[in-house]
Amino acid sequence: MGAQASQLCERNKTGSNTRLTPTQIKVLQGVRSGQLNKQIAYDLGIAEATVKAHMTALMRKLNVRNRTQVAVVAQTLGFAGEGDQRRAL
Repeated sequence: MGAQASQLCERNKTGSNTRLTPTQIKVLQGVRSGQLNKQIAYDLGIAEATVKAHMTALMRKLNVRNRTQVAVVAQTLGFAGEGDQRRAL
């Protein structure tokens, strides 16, 4: 994770500080790596509906409208996806 991610504090498009929960960060990393909600839910041991709720919260906090925009913001802010972490090993 980048320095910004480790602080759990990011700037959204409006410029205000937005705090992400640890689970939201994990969901963000899953989206960034291209996983489906079902896969993210399985990896985190939570219900798919819970992942959907976290996605809704992420979209609101990051001021974006869809999953692709969430992934783009995650990449821009330096959040590593699962695939990125595996390649680094």
